[in-house]
Amino acid sequence: MKKKYIPFLLLGILAFLFSGCGDKTETKSQSTAPLPFPVAELRPVSVTGYEEYPTSIEGIVNSNVRAKTSGYIQQVLVDEGQQVRKGQSLFKLETQTLSQDANAAKARVNVAQVEVDKLIPLVDKGIISEVQLETAKANLEQAKANYNSIVANIGYATVKSPVDGYVGAINFREGSLVSPNDAMPLTTVSDIEEVYAFFSLNEAQYVNYLQSAKGQNKVDRIKNLPQVNLILANGQVYSEKGTIETSTGQINTNTGTINIRAKFDNPNEILTNGNSGNIRIPTEYKNVIVVPQSATFEQQKDVVIYTLGSDNKIKATVIKVSGAVDNLYVVESGLKAGDNIVVSGLSKLRNSMVITPKQVDFDSVIKPIAPMFK
Repeated sequence: MKKKYIPFLLLGILAFLFSGCGDKTETKSQSTAPLPFPVAELRPVSVTGYEEYPTSIEGIVNSNVRAKTSGYIQQVLVDEGQQVRKGQSLFKLETQTLSQDANAAKARVNVAQVEVDKLIPLVDKGIISEVQLETAKANLEQAKANYNSIVANIGYATVKSPVDGYVGAINFREGSLVSPNDAMPLTTVSDIEEVYAFFSLNEAQYVNYLQSAKGQNKVDRIKNLPQVNLILANGQVYSEKGTIETSTGQINTNTGTINIRAKFDNPNEILTNGNSGNIRIPTEYKNVIVVPQSATFEQQKDVVIYTLGSDNKIKATVIKVSGAVDNLYVVESGLKAGDNIVVSGLSKLRNSMVITPKQVDFDSVIKPIAPMFK
């Protein structure tokens, strides 16, 4: 009876073994299937990148107001930040001493005039020589010049604004003794209807901008540079665009930079003398190939990206980058329109690996990444 069950036992063991082998074969087949990766087809686009440079703002006219004569400030006639017109009185100096000097000088003029009047008939009668009269006349002119000088100083005691603009910091107040030789001005009047923004470029940046602009000479190229934006100290973009007007003629050998000047209209008087911010210069790339920076990696200082072949085999391709815009690289060489690139999952990829491509929209790939925190 026991021998009757042996064949059935052997058949069960064999069935189990064959079943196990079948599962292993199926698992092995599944594990060797190419993994799926997102792939995008490249096409030319136009993008604009920006470079920012620290800047300082000044009114187009910044006129230092100084005393033309020495004296004590008797009265300050304006306040800081006040708008003034050319010729408007700003400071009044004490003139009592000058007035006394003027009276004395006027008396000397009168005495000299009397002397001349007395000698004229004597010369006509030949009693005295012509030389004596000429000497008296010279003394009269000298007395008049002295008097006029004192009168002018009295006029200078009222210090007036040399330009239209806004009064800056008032450095001297009532009772201060001031003179034309003071190192610090009484104040500064700034015209801020238009303002200058000064910033610096290094030599390479300067050459790049000039080479990208059209023109036969430096002046023409600077005129053809794109308009620039001003980023205010609060991070906001100023409403008016600026124009780059000129640059210093030479590179500063100590810093390796060249100074640039841009001009902005200031209709709302938001900008004032001494403001700071950043100049933002645009760089336009037209009909170029771009790739997401996240789809690339560096290998021995080369920028590398995985391209897809017709047999679904990927290839590590070295690209040359001409610029960066947001999260994108602008490609100078190494790729062309119509090429397919792997856009994510780079850590799982190896050169010559076969994948299952999952086509994704190119626009979604190059869309700027929204910041997580503001």
